[in-house]
Amino acid sequence: MLSTRFTELVGCTVPIQQAGMGFYAHPPLASAVAAAGGLGMVSVYGGYGGPPESIAALLDTVQDHPSGAVGANFIMHSVDPALAEESVATAAARVRVVDFFYSNPDPKLVDIVHAAEALACWQVGSLDEALAAVDAGCDFIIAQGEGAGGHVRGKIGLLALLDEVLEAVDVPVLAAGGIGSGRAMAAVLAAGADGVRVGTRFIAAEEPEAHSTYVKALIAARAQDTIVTQAFNGGDWPVEYEAIRVLRSSLEAAQAFEGEIVGENQNPFTGERYPMRRFVSDVIHKAATGNIKAMAMLAGESVSGVKKIQTAAEIIAELMSEAEELLGRWH
Repeated sequence: MLSTRFTELVGCTVPIQQAGMGFYAHPPLASAVAAAGGLGMVSVYGGYGGPPESIAALLDTVQDHPSGAVGANFIMHSVDPALAEESVATAAARVRVVDFFYSNPDPKLVDIVHAAEALACWQVGSLDEALAAVDAGCDFIIAQGEGAGGHVRGKIGLLALLDEVLEAVDVPVLAAGGIGSGRAMAAVLAAGADGVRVGTRFIAAEEPEAHSTYVKALIAARAQDTIVTQAFNGGDWPVEYEAIRVLRSSLEAAQAFEGEIVGENQNPFTGERYPMRRFVSDVIHKAATGNIKAMAMLAGESVSGVKKIQTAAEIIAELMSEAEELLGRWH
């Protein structure tokens, strides 16, 4: 097994973190990733949301595993400022890692995580953000390149970003954005990263319950079939956060669709059904109905690595075996 500063810090046996991906990053997926030795994430804001008591109920359903760990992901744009500190404290008391995205690193929130004896990390898209995260006291950081799917913080390619960040910080760094194969994983580990954060591959896993039409589109797509657009902002995100990487086909279908409601979606945790507005970057649950192809099919440039539906454990095993073989060959 590949041992890095990240695996030693978090207590994982593989240097793989599953991304926080809204409703896709739910307890069954996080538990499966942890059981396979990785760091499984539950998206508690920007996913399930809700008050602290709802976060507690959600995280209490996650099954941890001795070979891996579980964390909670906060999309800070979606957090009610009045509930932020209590929500973070609630999560930190129940998981090994709390990670944050889409805001400037906040030392107060990091201190709350540490008070609960959990680890804090921040996903960043620039050297300046990385330095701010370290100054805020984060135990490790995630460097996201522009090839990531969904909301993209990175403005430059992953290797260029890693080159800047790894030279400037002394905490473990995970690479994110374009990691969909063992070859890509091996490349960033060889460049000095301590692990990888994987999103798009896990959407096509059995556990997240993504809609079959969406999964089939991911399997058929290649990197050049993705595009960064501001169209799926839905009017709810600040201008600086509008960049979203999706399958080009879903953008074209949404542009051609006439009307404001493209279908109906379902919250997989509560079972609640709700209308899906056109140009909103929501997840596409397996129970969604309507014009699925016109919904936001989030996908990173790593989509070429999605070749079939697999369990989370199978994905991790494949990434690890390919990466270990290549790294062994290089050495």
